[in-house]
Formats: sequence, structure tokens, C-alpha cells
Amino acid sequence: MTDDDLVARLRAALSDGAVAAAEQINADDLHDESLHPASGRPVCVVRPRSTAEVIEVVAAARHHGIPIVARGSGTGLSGAAIPIDGSILVSFDQMTTILELDFANQVAVIQPGVTLAQLDEALAGTGLRYPVQPGEHSGSLGGNVSTNAGGMRAVRDGVTRNHVLGLQMVLADGSVLSTGGKIVKSSSGYDLTQLVIGSEGTLALVTEVTVKLSIRYEHSATLVAAFADLDAVADALPHLSVGGLAPAVLEYIDALTMAAITRAADIELSIPASVAESTGAFLVVVLEDSSADRLEHDLEVTASALDAHGAIDTFVLSAHQGPRLIEARERAFWVAKANGATDIVDIVVPRAEVAPYLAEVGRIAEEHATFLTGCGHVGDGNVHMSIFEGDPDRRRSLLDALFSAGLRRGGQISGEHGIGSAKREAYLRHADPVRLELEARIKEAFDPDGLFNPTRGGGRRSS
Repeated sequence: MTDDDLVARLRAALSDGAVAAAEQINADDLHDESLHPASGRPVCVVRPRSTAEVIEVVAAARHHGIPIVARGSGTGLSGAAIPIDGSILVSFDQMTTILELDFANQVAVIQPGVTLAQLDEALAGTGLRYPVQPGEHSGSLGGNVSTNAGGMRAVRDGVTRNHVLGLQMVLADGSVLSTGGKIVKSSSGYDLTQLVIGSEGTLALVTEVTVKLSIRYEHSATLVAAFADLDAVADALPHLSVGGLAPAVLEYIDALTMAAITRAADIELSIPASVAESTGAFLVVVLEDSSADRLEHDLEVTASALDAHGAIDTFVLSAHQGPRLIEARERAFWVAKANGATDIVDIVVPRAEVAPYLAEVGRIAEEHATFLTGCGHVGDGNVHMSIFEGDPDRRRSLLDALFSAGLRRGGQISGEHGIGSAKREAYLRHADPVRLELEARIKEAFDPDGLFNPTRGGGRRSS
């Protein structure tokens, strides 16, 4: 059987125009937003429109012995959706139907290609929202499920796995499995929904997602507190729980990164020069409430707590400035990329370890003579760093040191971007061998022929 036979079979089984091969393949389908992983050349790119068509793709792949790589919107940062040589790239960007908005149960049932922006638009005016916001609204829910995407709001609202109630998926033998549903709890067998979330397309192809919705807050405010350094930020954080405060966003941004993102977004925060000169790190706090009066009270309590516990000064941004600063922070990666960043990492450590970890990061950067900048979700311990090091060997040594330091402090090498091909080598070096062996057995149980994304994620067999 030749590649031409495979393409002919797929074209006969799928909708018109769903299969692109050879010169028809669009180069934009061959990369995500990661900085280093190189794309292979797929036999074809297919765009199924239904679960039935996904089943046909899996059947053809099995018959021809061709691996499958799943792709959402291509906004990932780990190289998990980049095709490998001789593969079928399955793009879900035509499976974009919101199948159901169930307001009685406060859930949405959607196809995997539905984007965050599309779902948010469909929920406008309903009083409900899907709260996970990884930072790129064009990202698809299927891609978010694949990587267990998080974002700035994870400190209060959690990550993708906290909001997915059920999945429909096509398994490697072509069978269809539905897990969970419109229920908020279950003690019925293994939780296969949670196992597949974050598996980066290595276990199954997700064709439907059931997510729970939450209240949409009508009132919000953004504060920026200036601190001498990150240690001072960390010392102030515990005091923000006073009076039951639950900030929607808690972000630290170092002074260099703040200058870069506000300049790129043309935002003027009007911070006095005397304050800016003494500031090494900023804490950005977003508060939300359904009541304007309660929000005003929380705003006063938060500002007072920050001022009383180390802030050089605290500023309440205008209703126009606040959302623009959050949007600018979400674009920090692209600002770093435009300025020549050669890598970006998203190590997560226990929240209380963020400050000491970043102090160690400073020493590691100095030892490696490498410049890096940082920001991150200080409320949940997720540290984002942009690395500027052109020499591959020095960069690899630096990354190993950063990963090792994070792991020693009880962390993990990826908090939300995933492993993919970008971090696979490092993951295999640093992960517990017992874990890797178990992951390999899980992979074999789901996908004994190694059909799905075989060179990505974790897990390896003993030799």
C-alpha cells in the first residue's frame, strides 16, 4: 500500500476538501508556537467534521500502519501538535459546533475545534462563562484538553481538568468511548476523563468535550503593587486572604518584563519615577464580584493589605487600563519572542517556593552567563521565564539546571504548556523511572500499536 492509496482511501471516506496532500498542504499546519521543535512532513493533513469521520481516519491509519498526530488551533508552546514524518496530521479546526448549551445543568457540550473566543461569544448575555483563560482566545478547547491548559485565572478558577466533566473519544482500535457527562461527581471506576486530559493526543482522539460553566462576574478591578523584589511579593501574598479575599488573578512581573510588555502594548501606567527606581517586581491583582459595593470593599481591603505588608506603592488601574494590562501580560511570550528569546519555560513549584526558586534561578543564570526575564502565576507557583541564549549546548545545560532546581523544590518541569517534543528529552531524563514505566504501560493499554502521537509526551519502556 502506498501513500497515494492512503490518500485515496481518506478522500473517499471524508467530506469533500477534507484531505490535503503533497503541495496542497498548508505550511501553517506544520508548526505551533514553540520555539525549537522542527516539523516532519506528513503524508496528508485531514480535517474531519464528525466523530464518524475521525473513526474513518483511525481505521485508515491502522490499515496502513501510519501514525496520527492531533492538532487544535496550533497555539501550543510545547511542540505536541507538530507532525512527524510519514504521519497523518488530524486538524480539528472544522469540528467547531457548540452541540449544546444546557443552562439547567450549567454545562456546554462542544466539538474539540471550538475556540475559547467562540464559546465566550456564545455565552455572552447568559450570565455564565467558561473561566479557563490560558492567554490565547483563538486556542481550541480540544487543544486545552490535550495540554490541561491553565493561565492566569488558575489561582481561583483552576485549570482545564477542573472544568471538564466528560469526553467522547475515538480509541486506537476505532471504538468510541464516552466518559463522565453532565454530572459533577462520580465514584464509578477509574476516572478516564482525567487520565486523557493532559495526555497530548497520545492516548485517544477527543471528539466531544463537556465542560461546566460558572458565574460571569459583572464588576472587576485591577491593582498593581510595586515591590522592591520578589521576596517582598511572596511575603505579602499570605495577607491577601484576609477577609476571605479570592483574587481572580495574582501575577508577578519583573520590572524588565513589565517595561517590555507595557511598551509593546502602548500602555502608560503613570508610575512615579521615584517608585519605579525602587521597584524590582510588580504584583498584579484582579478582583471580581457580582456586586459593585462588595468589589469596592475588597479593593480597599486588598490595597490596605498590600501597603501594610511591603508594597512600595499600590495603584488602582482605570477600567480601561486594567484589561489592557492583563491582555499585555498574556502577550508576554510574543513580546519575548519578538525580542529574540530562544526558549520559554513554565516550571511550577509550591507557591511558597517561588521566591527562593527565583533567587536560585538568578544564580544559575549568572553561572551560565545567560540573560533571562520572568513573570508568572505567583498565586499557584507557575514560573514563566524567557531565556536569551543562542548557543544550544549552553541553553541545554541552563535548562537542565533550571529543571533540576525546580524538581528539588517539589515542582514539575511544566506547569501548563505540556511536554510535547520540546520538553520530552528533559522529561525522560528527570522523571521518576517508576512513573515512566507506568506511563508506558498506560500508553500500551490505550494504543498498543503506537498509533497516536508516538514520539510525544512521557513514558518509555524498559530495555
